[in-house]
Amino acid sequence: MNTVLVQEIIRYNRLLEIMADTLVQMKRGLKGEIVLSEDLEMMSTSLGKNQVPKLWADKSFLSEKPLSSWIEDLNARIDFLNNWIKFGTPKVYWISGFFFPQAFITGTVQNYARRHVIAIDELSFEFNILDDRSYMDITEKPEDGCYIYGMYLEGARWDSHKHFIEESRPKELYTDLPLIHLVPARNRHPPP
Repeated sequence: MNTVLVQEIIRYNRLLEIMADTLVQMKRGLKGEIVLSEDLEMMSTSLGKNQVPKLWADKSFLSEKPLSSWIEDLNARIDFLNNWIKFGTPKVYWISGFFFPQAFITGTVQNYARRHVIAIDELSFEFNILDDRSYMDITEKPEDGCYIYGMYLEGARWDSHKHFIEESRPKELYTDLPLIHLVPARNRHPPP
């Protein structure tokens, strides 16, 4: 998983560098030290409208959030990565905190394949929904696979009593999906 962490850090550092550079240029432009380019003028307009500037969005994780919520989300993502660096591999992964979650999923399968000496193309995932607990309740990493949280359902909801997807409640477009245990499985057969 170290490769995934390094790739994520590179992507976030690239975004933070662009943000820092453009903010410095914006400040200099507002002071009259430099002429504001069209991109910087558009950035200024976006900031005034609480929108993520295009210069940042082009190098950013996918998000439809307004600027203030986007900044909070960015800070949470950076905290997630910093905690991973400081405290080691997390017990539970915030899947929506990844810039490129596909790399994380692939890394999980690769780790399993190496540990069990199985060809990676023979593996797929079993998904165990753990709706009887929160990601905060997890104290140990699973022996195989990983725990993830931070996924959402659109136009549906998870019913914790029946243990399957139900229609969403009125005026509830997005709902949280419970904690999931992703378990790589050899020659997995879908349930009937």
